Amino acid sequence: MFLLHLRLQLQSRVGAFSQRSVHKLASVQTATSLPHKKMQSLLYPFSQLEAYLDRSVDRTQFHLFHPSLEDMMEAEKLFRSSPSHKIDYYVSAERMDHVPALRQPEVCFIGRSNVGKSSLIKALFSLTPEVEIRVSKTPGHTKKMNFFKVGKAFTIVDMPGYGHKAPKDFVDMVEPYLHTRNNLVRTFLLIDGSVGLQQADMIALEMCEETRCPYVVVLTKMDKCGPGGLLTNLLRLQEVVQTHTSSCFPQPFLISSLQFSGIHLLRCFVTHVTGSTELKDPPQS
Repeated sequence: MFLLHLRLQLQSRVGAFSQRSVHKLASVQTATSLPHKKMQSLLYPFSQLEAYLDRSVDRTQFHLFHPSLEDMMEAEKLFRSSPSHKIDYYVSAERMDHVPALRQPEVCFIGRSNVGKSSLIKALFSLTPEVEIRVSKTPGHTKKMNFFKVGKAFTIVDMPGYGHKAPKDFVDMVEPYLHTRNNLVRTFLLIDGSVGLQQADMIALEMCEETRCPYVVVLTKMDKCGPGGLLTNLLRLQEVVQTHTSSCFPQPFLISSLQFSGIHLLRCFVTHVTGSTELKDPPQS
């Protein structure tokens, strides 16, 4: 009887911990309870920057993917774990011969060390807090390719960071994956929005171009600088994308894992490119 009582107490504490682990803005439903302007900036982060743009700036590229609230809610369902749709860490790999043979569509996230990659993936999975994603204060913590299965729908891969803290065999690990992974449908290249494009990021852009696999640029840490600095970095990035790339999706995604801005939009894009959800008004992609 004592053991049963103790077990129930532990289960209650675990349940309470899981509830506390869910970000207060993790779902679209909670976002819609905010004042309209705050809701717009949370779900469509570019909207809060438009007021600072000169009228001569073409905004078309920033609105190519603009799903409805209903589309985002539908995509959100795939990021909720259930007995029939399990979301969990699957396996880690250091070399291509360790990579699991999976058929379902796959997306991967790469970026410079300390760009906030693990924090972003943790935010994407925030509706399923039992998924363990380690976020370290030390740059270069991710040393392997970490695979997370989202039911039978798709797989998300957290890649090691590049830059001065990268694993010694980063190139030998990542380039073969990008070149040969047949079920890879989209690469997400993360760039620190508070500092803008760095030389290491330009090399990563070239690497993505060489693979000719479609990729997307995600600007992280948009909460770390004011609108002026963020816009400067964003417009410089857009110039590079328009003049130096052919496989990059023209629209960058703006993200703050801390404030949760752009997470719902990015979830919807992931489910869209993996063919897991259909949008009511399909965008160009």
